Amino acid sequence: MAVYIKWFEEIGIQDVDEVGGKNASLGEMYRHLTAEGVRVPNGFAVTAEAYDYVLKVNGAWEKLHDQLDDLDPSDVTQLQKRGAACREIIDACELPEDLKNEILGGYKALKEEYGEGLSLAVRSSATAEDSPEASFAGQNDTYLNISSEEALLDAYKRCLASNFTDRSIHYKHDNGFDYFKVHLSVVVMKMIRSDIGASGVMFSLDTETGFNDVVFINATYGLGENVVQGTIDPDSFYVHKPTFEKGYRSVLKRRLGRKALKMVFTDTLSTGSIAAEYTRNIETPEEERKQFSISDEEIMVLAGYAIKVEKHYSKEAGYDKPMDMEWAKDGIDGQLYMVQARPETVESQKKGNILEMYRLKEKGRVLVTGRAVGTKIGTGKVRYIPDASALNEFKAGEVLLADTTTPDWEPVMKIASAIVTNRGGRTCHAAIVSRELGIPAVVGSDNATDVLKNGQEVTVSCAEGENGYVYEGKLDFEIVKTDLSDLPKTKTEIMMNLGNPDIAFSLASLPVDGIGLARMEFIINEYIKAHPMALKHPEKVDAKTREALEALSESFDSMEDFFIKRLSEGVATIAATVYPKPCVVRMSDFKSNEYATLLGGKFFEPFEANPMIGFRGAARYAHPAYEEGFSLECAAMKRVRDEMGFDNVILMIPFCRRVDEGKRVIETMEKYGLKRGENGLQVYVMCEIPNNVISIDGFSEVFDGFSIGSNDLTQLTLGVDRDSEIVAFDYDERDPGVMKMIEMAVEGAQRNKRHSGICGQAPSDYPEVAEFLVKLGIDSISLNPDSVLSTLPRIVEVEKKLGR
Repeated sequence: MAVYIKWFEEIGIQDVDEVGGKNASLGEMYRHLTAEGVRVPNGFAVTAEAYDYVLKVNGAWEKLHDQLDDLDPSDVTQLQKRGAACREIIDACELPEDLKNEILGGYKALKEEYGEGLSLAVRSSATAEDSPEASFAGQNDTYLNISSEEALLDAYKRCLASNFTDRSIHYKHDNGFDYFKVHLSVVVMKMIRSDIGASGVMFSLDTETGFNDVVFINATYGLGENVVQGTIDPDSFYVHKPTFEKGYRSVLKRRLGRKALKMVFTDTLSTGSIAAEYTRNIETPEEERKQFSISDEEIMVLAGYAIKVEKHYSKEAGYDKPMDMEWAKDGIDGQLYMVQARPETVESQKKGNILEMYRLKEKGRVLVTGRAVGTKIGTGKVRYIPDASALNEFKAGEVLLADTTTPDWEPVMKIASAIVTNRGGRTCHAAIVSRELGIPAVVGSDNATDVLKNGQEVTVSCAEGENGYVYEGKLDFEIVKTDLSDLPKTKTEIMMNLGNPDIAFSLASLPVDGIGLARMEFIINEYIKAHPMALKHPEKVDAKTREALEALSESFDSMEDFFIKRLSEGVATIAATVYPKPCVVRMSDFKSNEYATLLGGKFFEPFEANPMIGFRGAARYAHPAYEEGFSLECAAMKRVRDEMGFDNVILMIPFCRRVDEGKRVIETMEKYGLKRGENGLQVYVMCEIPNNVISIDGFSEVFDGFSIGSNDLTQLTLGVDRDSEIVAFDYDERDPGVMKMIEMAVEGAQRNKRHSGICGQAPSDYPEVAEFLVKLGIDSISLNPDSVLSTLPRIVEVEKKLGR
């Protein structure tokens, strides 16, 4: 007697041919990871053999051959017609009694385990699904909130029919699968009540760059279909795996999504598809939109799950296996569950060690912004597709514009030069498919269909960090490919200047020895946008400014908490890309006129005729006008090192005019919890004022190292205001006087056994300066990212000549 159902405890990853990828993975986790604390709801698989049985008994195989043997999948009209006919063939099939009895017997056993109030998730599980070569993401159907025998059998048959959706047929063709050899197994499992909880997806690497040291989590209220389908813009979080495994429990960085809709169960049945009958979307209440959908503690639980799942699958495979997972939070018991895991199919499949970087060679007017998918750039004419009926209007090489894409659209997605949508996040189905196809996509733009017009020439750029941009016109860009395996190693440490956390992961593969300069001002300006003193003293600003400050910080515990977490997460994101190599973070070095432009800044900043050499850097930190602001910077850096685990962070003090001023800064830092030497904390000073060079022996008693700031050192040595266009012709880092200052600085650091480095612009712009520094024996040279690869070979040559 045939057995057509298999319980999760009976199956594992080796059973894909029998129960499909989704079932095999659920069984693998249920059997091996529940003992390690990973929660997986129980259920059973209706096997692929049952699929074959249903089609044979009903004589459906021959009818399907008639529809598909001569199909041209590139003909969208023909594909739609034939696909509909195939689904009608399956719909007309009768389920054999013995199969029905087995399925309903399994349902009864689940009710005995979980109680009469049980509802089910019924999900397709294809026998080629979730392989390393193809994810089959969204190709087949899922039905939720199934709570009767009749609904279960109906959902089962609809899952079988979904093996012949237009998208699934085309996907099989594109990936070289035989239409008739990919069979459908079906998952029947306890429904996690995320309709009154939360849900989402997560990856054990960064999906856009392949950076492998993070877990990337998307989350929303309600059922997870909205995240997968791209209906909403979810919350997103990153957790750093190496520090997590050392026992630290903190979010690396986070982003609040709009979460406009929430999918919930419905009690009243309506006409239409079964998905509409049992679930519906409602507007997310305004208060919930303003808050993160899961807590930091829950993020840590999920990160722990992701790491355990990745480790288990990697051990089974014998090699590192990044994973793509789905999770759900039950609103009744408050617990988090894993409901799917599959191999990640894009970044993990890239072969070789080739760094490919897209760069715009010109700028244009920004028309639309959204979330970047991938790191590429595409150009073309806009083609707006309002719904699937208009897909046949799309032409190869156009930019696909839509409110949101669905899996049915994949035949045209694969011939698009780029994709732009109003809705969706970076792990929605459209994003997954775009990534798999290698096509740049900007999702969740909110207003793209209102702004962009049919036939308009645009450039879609995903090469500028997490934000994607749609520019007016066809802009020129280049693709730079570098074989990282052939790059030489230098004796001089080559480090990188980096201020933007959004592009940090994309640069993590560069062969550098650390970050030589992480600019705090960039993070404050881009991610905080408010003056630290205004956040510390909102009572001192006007009502309009106070309202704006409250809006910025509303999803945090307080305005101070907002500043500390935003700054610490920005710095930690940069530090994570080189961990455990050093990351030198410069404390804030805004000038008073720059600080004044921040929200609330005008209430706290003086007017200065020449702010370039005024109230900036070290002078501010112990001053009554800014010390409380500096205390927030210190709290953020203490959090980075002590709570987040990034003890590779070295702090650096800018524009420190005198040795006594340096001592006051060190004392002030200690007052706010940053004691030099404690927990290995090193504090460097920028060497950018002639007195830093002249008094280097005295500064060496206060600081652990020096980083030469050639920009300011040049202007103060030559007496040239580098902000003045009138005297710009006299500004030259290669001037003999400046070079002598640099030589004295390096020799002074060496004499005092202190670290010497340079983080100014000169070695990035002028190779001869880099050569000069190597000859001096400087410890490290920090370059702009685009200069690292071009400067490395030159430094190797200089070292060879010197016999190093």
